[in-house]
This record gives sequence, structure tokens and C-alpha cells, in this order.
Amino acid sequence: MLCVLDIFLEDRIFIMTLPSYFQFSQGSLQDYALCPRRFQLRYIEHLSWPALDAEPALENEHHLRLGEAFHLIVQQYLLGIPEEHIAKMVKTDTHLSRWWENFIGDKSIQKLLNNKAIKQYTEIMLSVPIGQYRLAAKFDLILIEPGRRAIIFDWKTIRKQTKYAWMAKKYQTRVYPFVLSQAGAHLNKNAIISPEQIEMIYWFANFPDSPLRFSYNAEQKSKDKNKIEGLIREIQTLGVDPAPLTDNDKLCRYCVYRSLCNRGVEAGPLHEFENADFEGNNEFEIDFEQIEEIAF
Repeated sequence: MLCVLDIFLEDRIFIMTLPSYFQFSQGSLQDYALCPRRFQLRYIEHLSWPALDAEPALENEHHLRLGEAFHLIVQQYLLGIPEEHIAKMVKTDTHLSRWWENFIGDKSIQKLLNNKAIKQYTEIMLSVPIGQYRLAAKFDLILIEPGRRAIIFDWKTIRKQTKYAWMAKKYQTRVYPFVLSQAGAHLNKNAIISPEQIEMIYWFANFPDSPLRFSYNAEQKSKDKNKIEGLIREIQTLGVDPAPLTDNDKLCRYCVYRSLCNRGVEAGPLHEFENADFEGNNEFEIDFEQIEEIAF
């Protein structure tokens, strides 16, 4: 017969274990790779902690809202909202207006969008099974030229230029091409998209002339698959005890759990958060689902 303590421990183990229906994303994998304890608190314990990501808070929130607004207006444009209507919507904000002008003035993007042979899929979610879980990716834009190529676009509104080597290590750069190659056949006339046909492009609204482009191939896909599966197996070993903290305590300045982990109280300055020379810049993913819907 189980005693009260046994039942309590069994319940606690159940609560602290990753559920079989959990869906991984590039953000959750990135969180674990940077700090296992952050992953545990955020995705297993579902702990909300009253702290700021960065200071000044109002400036940070305003920039996040602008970033989400930019994604929305690009989506509206791709779905057929006339260019002039969007221009009127964004004219009240200088940042948003400039980003829009940079986007609409990018000849290489407009050439792709005007190519009738290329199919467009905006704000689309794809997922694939990986072990007993699923791995999901939400794409800003996928362009498919059936039988020839598949281009992934991801819009970035960061205020400092991001280094190629840094983005190459990000799990987003691993996850997105992998998921598309595994789950994109229905976008490609039911033909499998080979890794060699895939290119991922990070397009920066503040630096439209400096996109970061990543080609893909079968060897890279195999490496990514092994890396992702290995990380998930490691995550499955998390138990009741607190997971290890990151060795890079600079990251803690931009993590809401810093005070819980005795890694400081005050949030780090926003200008360092987006400084390309700061080792931990913008490493943690922002949860846009917690931002209120933006109205125009």
C-alpha cells in the first residue's frame, strides 16, 4: 500500500516529467541548449515568474510589439492586401514605416514574389514526429518552386546586425530546413523536398542589404537530426531535481528566472541585449503569444 509520501512523490514525478504530447520547437530546444534549468522551469514546471526580460521595459515591449506588427503587415501583403493600404497603416510609426519601405523596396524579394511559378505559404506551421514527441516550426514565409527549390524566409527586426557564425549555431537554422524537408511534400505537389533544394534566408528589416543565407544538404540534415534527437534524449533524463544552470551568467541578465536561481535581480540593459558583440545577445526566445494582439 502506498503511503501519503509515496503518492506525493509519484504526483511530483508526474508533474516534473515532460509529457508525451509535448511538442518541441526551435525555441524550446534553444532554451535547453543554453540553460537546462530555464527549460525545466518554463516547459515542465510551467512556472510564470514576475520579472522583466530587459530594461527599459517600455522600450523593450514597444520594440517587441513593432516586430510582431511587421510580421502581421507582411502577412497581410502576401495575402493580397494592397500595398498602398498597408503604407497608410504604418505611416504613424517611423520604425514600422521604414521597415515596410525596406521590404517593399527589396528587389530580390519582390522578384521572387512576382514569379508566377513560385507558390507562397505565409505564417504556416509544419510538424514532424521525432521519437515519441513532435517537432514543430512556424514559418514566416515558404516559397516553393515545384521540383526546383524551396526558400524559407524569416523576418528579423533586431536593431543590430547579427553575425553569420552566430546564426549558424542557432537551433532555428537547424530545425526549419529539417522540418521542411521532412514535412513539406504536400507543398511541393506531394514530392519530397530534397535538402539540396532548400535555402533559408534571414532577412533583417533594419539591414535589407545584408540578409543571411544558409544552404542545406543531406549531410547537414543528418547532422541536424542526430543533434536534435540527442538533445531530446538528454531532456528526457530530467527528473525532480533542479536541472543545471547555464555557465554563461551573462544570459541570466535577460532571463525572467534570474532571481529564482540567485543570479541577480535587475534585468540587463536592452542595448546590450541586441549588441552583436555581446556573446549572449538575443539568445533567449521571446514568447510572442504573451503579447496582446495588435490593432491598426
